[in-house]
Amino acid sequence: MLHLRRAVPDDAALVLRFIRELAAYEREPNAVEASEEVLRAQLASAKPPFECLLAELEGEPCGFALFFQSYSTWRGRPGIYLEDLFVSDARRGRGVGKALFSEVARIAVARGCARLEWAVLDWNQPAIDFYRALGATPMREWTVFRLTGEALEGLGRSPG
Repeated sequence: MLHLRRAVPDDAALVLRFIRELAAYEREPNAVEASEEVLRAQLASAKPPFECLLAELEGEPCGFALFFQSYSTWRGRPGIYLEDLFVSDARRGRGVGKALFSEVARIAVARGCARLEWAVLDWNQPAIDFYRALGATPMREWTVFRLTGEALEGLGRSPG
């Protein structure tokens, strides 16, 4: 039986485990900088920077969906950005990913969100096929940019 629940501070190690499994799947196993302590503190904070759903199949943790609120200036309404959706390899194909994704969509609808958005690596055809089967549309005219590390620090210190 599949059970979904919200992550609590005591789930920090499990959330980190799934983050690391996802990083390995996405060919970046050494890129994770998050720690159990940081995730625990964030989950326990008055305004956590993210929300997380955990999936358990037959009593065993098998996946997660981590998301946070975004905002659409054009629609004048909040949205949800799905940062991570991951199901352990041994549990794929059993409806876990769809259940997690559907629950995030249900939360978005309940909150009056204008959209649910996420990014997919262009080589991840199984994920692309999964999202298309759920009715999602790729936004091909948009290019994602990212500023990190020294570039972010340098720009952040410059006087405008």
